[in-house]
Amino acid sequence: MTTTSPSSPAKASPGALRGLAPFLRPYRARIAMAVVFLLLAALTTLAFPLALRGLIDQGFIKADPGERVMALREHFLALFAVGAALGVFSAARFYAVTWIGERVTADLRNAVYGHVLRQSPEFFETTQTGEVLSRITTDTTVVQTVVGSSMSMGLRNMVMGIGAAVMLVVTNPLVMTQVMGILLLVVAPALYFGRRVRKLSRASQDRVADTSAIAAEVLNAVPVVQSYTQEAAEDARFRRASESAFDTARKRTRVRSFLVAFIISATFGALLWGLYQGTQAVIAGRISAGHLGQTVVYVTLLVSSVAVLAEVYGDVLRAAGATERLVELLAARSPVTEPAAPLALPMHSGGSSLTLDGIRFNYPSRPTQAALEDFSLDIAPGETVALVGPSGAGKSTVFQLLLRFYDPQQGQVLLNGTPTNQLRLNELRGAIGLVPQDSVIFSTSAMENIRYGRPEATDAEVIEAAKAAFADDFITRLPEGYDTFLGERGVRLSGGQRQRISIARAILKNPPLLLLDEATSALDAESERVVQAALEAAMQHRTTLVIAHRLATVQRADRIVVMEHGRIVEQGTHAELVARGGLYAKLASMQFDI
Repeated sequence: MTTTSPSSPAKASPGALRGLAPFLRPYRARIAMAVVFLLLAALTTLAFPLALRGLIDQGFIKADPGERVMALREHFLALFAVGAALGVFSAARFYAVTWIGERVTADLRNAVYGHVLRQSPEFFETTQTGEVLSRITTDTTVVQTVVGSSMSMGLRNMVMGIGAAVMLVVTNPLVMTQVMGILLLVVAPALYFGRRVRKLSRASQDRVADTSAIAAEVLNAVPVVQSYTQEAAEDARFRRASESAFDTARKRTRVRSFLVAFIISATFGALLWGLYQGTQAVIAGRISAGHLGQTVVYVTLLVSSVAVLAEVYGDVLRAAGATERLVELLAARSPVTEPAAPLALPMHSGGSSLTLDGIRFNYPSRPTQAALEDFSLDIAPGETVALVGPSGAGKSTVFQLLLRFYDPQQGQVLLNGTPTNQLRLNELRGAIGLVPQDSVIFSTSAMENIRYGRPEATDAEVIEAAKAAFADDFITRLPEGYDTFLGERGVRLSGGQRQRISIARAILKNPPLLLLDEATSALDAESERVVQAALEAAMQHRTTLVIAHRLATVQRADRIVVMEHGRIVEQGTHAELVARGGLYAKLASMQFDI
């Protein structure tokens, strides 16, 4: 299976709302309750003209003033009862429908976010993070508006409109048959403009996602933007994207406004014709004044219902586009999948054995350029192996395959003799600790950042891991110690401090296989020395792979593997490789006086 790009073009239609069915299904009982209240509110509204007709035709016919007052009182009480019932049923409908909208939107947002979290890095090669955020926030808000409000209003006004039309046809069949025939002529133009609104709604949402993508990218790189004095250029780029979004939204609004104006004007004209015929019937004595009053209210209900339905239809078209975009995210399938019959991972006390056998791998975004070619490597349990080589040699790619962020096109990766593609992803990655080159610090306390490595760890275990990573000293000096909030991406820490937090996190996890990707690159000489000592202690009784450009950090490795252009070109100890005078010796000569 391949990953489907959520930005692929597609035509949205109201039928796209069927994608919400799995999220609505668990709340069938509540939806049924909301529909009952909706019908009761609509029927109560339709009962109002009948009560009004009774007031006009019967409340004034009594000759005796006292009887007339009592009759009027009874009819006004009946009208009040209808109004009170309408208030109760409308409130119940509003609560039930709003609850469903909020609940379904939360479930949809959670499902999309959880699904995206489980995508392989290939997904993010073609999808911008800002676009995903726009879909999770903006698109789900559009869906919430429809499910929690517009859809309810639409169904209620549909029932009222149909009910009013039926009552008008029953009371004035000839006239209303003519009117309904005229109304049918409104449908074709409405469908035409509706398709244009649908396309422009999808385009508008895509343009909004573009602005979110730009903002997310730039705000995460503000120091670089400011250091290169590109604030004005980035501001202009965002403004261009915003103007594009506004222009598309303006076109959508213009077409939608014309659609609403056309439907309301055409409907109102047709119904005025029916009302005119009703007044002629009163003059001719064929119907009573109360009957005419009833007709006026039903005409008003029908006109207002059609107007609301025109508005709701526009909202439904927007929600259809938003739902389609969200369903596209949910439909994306990662090429890295869980095995149908997973195997158990054998565990060894002295670390993990590791084998990469005949690996050939190309990144999906670079299908003609091999990142690894005919790559084979065996690592014994407890062995420390350093991967060195120039940038682009494929060192980080090895880590990506070990963590099974990608699967190789050829060859296999084995952990403790078991193919990694036959292991559960959680089990595989749970046996590996990673200290990345760019330390990731979450917007929480120092304690929780370290505990991320093993969420069930006690405070004492967290502190012990911090001490092992030589992070305890600077953490205790923070204003609130381990409970200090570290800021977004750890902005309150230095680069070396962030790296030590990351190392402490890996130590706390205590995995049998440890991957160190330039783990000391952000440290000064003194910090590097103490952290290197901590890492050497952490390497005991486990297998360790180290990536480093600074060769001083890998000299004590059991074996150094030299890579170039995705292949292994040399292996051996530091002394052996220097003596050979190959690529490693050239790299070492640039850093040491040898």
